[in-house]
Amino acid sequence: MVTCLCLRQFPMRQVPRMPPRRALWLPSVWMTISIHIVDCQVPLQLFMKRAAHPINMFRHTRGTRSLVPAVTKRLTSTTTSQGSERQPLQSILIANRGEIALRVGKTAAQYGIRTTTLYTDPDAYSQHALSSPFAINLSDPSQYLNGDRIIQTAREHGCQAIHPGYGFLSENAAFAKKCTEAGLKFIGPPWKAIEAMGDKSRSKDIMTSAGVPCIPGYHGSNQEPEFLKRQAAQIGYPVLLKAVKGGGGKGMRISRSPDDFLDQLASAKSEAMSSFSDDVMLVEKYITTPRHIEVQVFADKHGNCVALGERDCSIQRRHQKILEESPAPHLDEALRQDLWAKARSAALAVAYEGAGTVEFIFDNDSGEFFFMEMNTRLQVEHPVTEMVTGEDLVHWQILVAEGGKLPLTQEEVHERIKARGHAIEARIYAENPDM
Repeated sequence: MVTCLCLRQFPMRQVPRMPPRRALWLPSVWMTISIHIVDCQVPLQLFMKRAAHPINMFRHTRGTRSLVPAVTKRLTSTTTSQGSERQPLQSILIANRGEIALRVGKTAAQYGIRTTTLYTDPDAYSQHALSSPFAINLSDPSQYLNGDRIIQTAREHGCQAIHPGYGFLSENAAFAKKCTEAGLKFIGPPWKAIEAMGDKSRSKDIMTSAGVPCIPGYHGSNQEPEFLKRQAAQIGYPVLLKAVKGGGGKGMRISRSPDDFLDQLASAKSEAMSSFSDDVMLVEKYITTPRHIEVQVFADKHGNCVALGERDCSIQRRHQKILEESPAPHLDEALRQDLWAKARSAALAVAYEGAGTVEFIFDNDSGEFFFMEMNTRLQVEHPVTEMVTGEDLVHWQILVAEGGKLPLTQEEVHERIKARGHAIEARIYAENPDM
């Protein structure tokens, strides 16, 4: 078990389901623990705050179980540049569960947007299932991945948009396309952008054309083991074997010499096939003294794109991130601005919209950085960026989906980050000690 300090919000208690005639929507208590570094001082802040909750949106009527909206109209943006093209959303279905469903619901409630949540039989008493009066039971947990049923549910319950959260269907291009075809707004990037960046081989070709540096390696379709071994020899050992459809550290192996290449390739392919139903591999130069730095980007439908700073996630275990810090420490300012510029170029190259994360690997020996991949969704670690910018990224997602323009320019983002200090997120992992 890895225990660590965490700035993520988590429920302190679970609200029990009340008998139907006495149903009360009680606000839940949340705790945030964070390290926020300002002017070289490191105070530990313990915040107890109440999460936004349907009690702020609805009031009870006597003698009935129905709830009457207390918010009669959407809060309007103070940004004057939104223009007449913006179409405010009134209702969203959250196609996820647990913490992320609560996170999206919190922002939606603040802006008077009705939320419909999904849950399954094992989740019936979980907090996200109790957080909205509009909660739909999908019965079996596998239904969280049933895109067609989720779209049908959204239409039946009058939802205008679907927020996929992260995980589940959030990076499923086919699901995003079906949402659009069904007349629902997908609160995420266009399906073509998800498709382009979801294939690591294709994405690297796109990045190379856009002038974004990529790690030297083989990204082709010939998957014959001896051919890949010859490619590894040309690249130079050690090499990293990585699944084209991979993520989360799965389907990755390091080969340090020709002697272990075929064994490592077979192991990586086996894991990739079981995890992603695809065993196509990339062979890349393995950076032996790396830093893993990712840039949070946001783009709108009007051609605007900004980098909301970077996060250093170099401290990892088994290719899983443990610590995330923003801004990245000991990073030359000129290099930081170059990273931001390349991340914006990556997003614009695929006509991106909404929240995305462009991941780079930095070689400490050469001082160069290379594109690794782009995550086409909001990430678990987004609160780190929210703390250093003072912005609600879920609100930004909704604004972009409505057709609005980004609230800040790149220069304004830069000034915000300079003034607000650092933020760190730490994750807690439960591990099998025998593995």
